[in-house]
Amino acid sequence: MQQQIVGYHQDEECHWVAQLVCGHFQHVRHDPPWTVREWVTTDLGRQQHLGMLLSCKKCDREEPVDAI
Repeated sequence: MQQQIVGYHQDEECHWVAQLVCGHFQHVRHDPPWTVREWVTTDLGRQQHLGMLLSCKKCDREEPVDAI
């Protein structure tokens, strides 16, 4: 299910995690060459991607919302 990004936080290893409108969290790593998400590395890039849709597998599995 597609869900919008509404915010971000960093996990214990300082990787960026998107907070989705559904209440689930999803890592949004920049890990070239496998995952190229340079926008994750800057505040401006992250702000510009608020509202972007991500596929939420947790919604597909009907999992409970995440907590920080």
